[in-house]
Amino acid sequence: MKKSLLALAAMGAFAGAAQAQSSVTVYGILDVGYINQKSDGSGATANTTANSSLFGQSAEQTSRLGFRGTEDLGGGMSAFFTIETGLTPAQANFTPVNNRQSFAGLAQKGIGRAAIGTQYTPIHIAVGASDPGQQNNMPGNVIYASTIASTNGNPGAAGYAQTNNPSNTTDAYTIRTSNTLSVQSDSFSGFTLGGIYTYNTSTTDPINATETKNNYTGWGLKADFSGVKNLYVVAAYQSLKSVNLSPTATLTSPTPSIWTATGGGTNTQDNQFYAGATYNFGIATGFLQYVSRKAEAGLNTNYFGKRTAQQVGVRSFMTKTIEGWASWGNGKLTAYGLNQPSANFVGWQVGSNYWLSKRTNLYGIYGANNLSSSSVTNVPVNTTAFAFGVRHTF
Repeated sequence: MKKSLLALAAMGAFAGAAQAQSSVTVYGILDVGYINQKSDGSGATANTTANSSLFGQSAEQTSRLGFRGTEDLGGGMSAFFTIETGLTPAQANFTPVNNRQSFAGLAQKGIGRAAIGTQYTPIHIAVGASDPGQQNNMPGNVIYASTIASTNGNPGAAGYAQTNNPSNTTDAYTIRTSNTLSVQSDSFSGFTLGGIYTYNTSTTDPINATETKNNYTGWGLKADFSGVKNLYVVAAYQSLKSVNLSPTATLTSPTPSIWTATGGGTNTQDNQFYAGATYNFGIATGFLQYVSRKAEAGLNTNYFGKRTAQQVGVRSFMTKTIEGWASWGNGKLTAYGLNQPSANFVGWQVGSNYWLSKRTNLYGIYGANNLSSSSVTNVPVNTTAFAFGVRHTF
């Protein structure tokens, strides 16, 4: 009897210790407000105009709901997970719109961590740490190049590429990949290193039928340095490949990021690079950024989409509760490859936050894009937009 009581007490103590060493956090963002956007040359001709005015969401930051957990395994080792989905609070049907992140992994103190699942790419993480607009969803940022436009406030093909676009891309880079292994080191003398490997391949060869392939693979690397006071420098590169075609497929009209093959699907080699730096001058932080992307058709490398852009910016607290930022950038886009037209573009953005508390702020953002020709991508030549809203984090 005494042994049974002792065993039960030991089990209870063990369970209590295990619970004390584990934690789960619920977090999220709700961002709603008024959005207005105007575009010229948005259709087949330069005279086409488009206007959008609505009460919408996610102008400053994409609304989301997430769960994050950790468990102490002892000896400096821990297990962790994250599950995060996007939200559309301004919509009639309040439903998640995508899997933003879902992964689990292990971490070892003093070494680093590794995880498998749907995760942000090295470039997206690097941009997040060095972007003056903090990856907001308004026009004008040529690095995190998204557009707020939509017909009903729901993130769609015309904008919010990072929210529910199946390719999970902005114009400038890929934001997240699924079926991905990631590794991230701890900081050593101010340096950290990280990388991803995406792996999802399948081949079908049915009897008396053409072989089909559905392969999505790629890798990426990131390195950053924060060992000098007030200075942060980061660089990242990622190479992603999609093969989804039959051997007899032929190339048809390509777009800058997706190359369609008849009878099969897509066949694309997408190489992306980013470098950024920030310096805190005391009264303000300065930003310097560069991004490049080239997506080639696997069936004919003379067909490709290429985009390069550079941007400078500043961000500062003007008072204890009023924060502002501004950015300006330009770049070049070559749409379809050799002997095809190219276009130059310019973008700029200004914004401000009024902090009501540590978790809630009012904001106002204005941004503008200008493309020298709509014949390259059939996107708006001139786009201007402004938004006023409230953002609450929890």
